[in-house]
Amino acid sequence: MTKIAFIGAGNMARAIIIGLVNSGITPQDIIVANPSETKRLNLAKEFGVLQTDNNIKASEYADIVVLCVKPHFIADVCRQISHAINISGKLFISVAAGTTVEQIQSALAKDNTTSLAPVVRVMPNTPSQLGLGMSGLYASNEVSAEQKSNAEKITNAVGKSIWLDTENKINDIIAVAGSAPAYYFLFMEAMEKHAIQLGFTPEESRMLVQQTALGSTQMVAHNTDVDISILRANVTSKGGTTHAAIEQFKDDGIDDIVKNAMNAAIDRAEEMAK
Repeated sequence: MTKIAFIGAGNMARAIIIGLVNSGITPQDIIVANPSETKRLNLAKEFGVLQTDNNIKASEYADIVVLCVKPHFIADVCRQISHAINISGKLFISVAAGTTVEQIQSALAKDNTTSLAPVVRVMPNTPSQLGLGMSGLYASNEVSAEQKSNAEKITNAVGKSIWLDTENKINDIIAVAGSAPAYYFLFMEAMEKHAIQLGFTPEESRMLVQQTALGSTQMVAHNTDVDISILRANVTSKGGTTHAAIEQFKDDGIDDIVKNAMNAAIDRAEEMAK
């Protein structure tokens, strides 16, 4: 049975662990390493996984090491692991934005003669906490077919995923899916604020906005053979109230606003990788 170590016990690690356990993975095949005893023990108590404060111990135990630490800690963690144990045959999965495969492999290499470690970069998003995540994956050339399949099983345990042909597409995934929940939250936040200004209570405003967003998302999910533009047009009677709102959005440049925001996310991801 494949054993999985999570280096880090933050929200994303927790989300993936929940998904894996719910999908039938034996909890004792999962180990979590984190300096925070509270986070480790909570995961162990809730889901029955193993826990330790030692990154090396966790990595030695596992076939797959999932790096769920902040990007600026990745290199140090990788060097710590590779200089303490034999990492041959282990797959490393990184969920850190802005940290390239080359940077991870370089940190994992003990010297210039060391063969490159198989690395998969994953860009998930926060709805993974609900099992509704969307992830993009990119595999280095060293990743075997079996390892690639195992990586996909991990991401599919918390939602859906797609494989990317080139590593730079990870930055595009950040713009389209990784950062995107915040875009929707911002839009909902603006609607909620104005609903309150219109006289609805905060509770009523929240319910109106979240239920409408939920229903709209489900309409898209349940009509995959219908273009989103058609679904939008079906709600937009010419000359009606919705048409007036849509035309105002267009006049205010909504296409450019969204495009510029997504490109800003991509630019920042590229800066972080330098």
